Amino acid sequence: MSGYAQQLSKSIQFPFGTLAVNVLGCAAIGFLAELADHRGAISGETRTFLIVGILGGFTTFSAFGNETMNLLRDGELLLACGNIVGHTVLGLAAVWLGYSTAYLIWK
Repeated sequence: MSGYAQQLSKSIQFPFGTLAVNVLGCAAIGFLAELADHRGAISGETRTFLIVGILGGFTTFSAFGNETMNLLRDGELLLACGNIVGHTVLGLAAVWLGYSTAYLIWK
């Protein structure tokens, strides 16, 4: 699977790695936010440290912006739009999945 993803990424020139990191970061943020906000499992200070400090550095919004601009510069409007839609839709879905997973584990 990893080899296929690398080959696909090379042939299409789409920033799959950045998308994957951002979606995983969104899922983790949703999970931790549910634990902090509704379960009281982690303190406000720990929540801020993990979400802003750790996961804020893990996700790569600046890379997403740069890669999108590079796609636009190269005339790849469809890929640039796909990158924007992919990060937005998958990111929000991953946050929801993180919240839902934490809720189901600790309900």
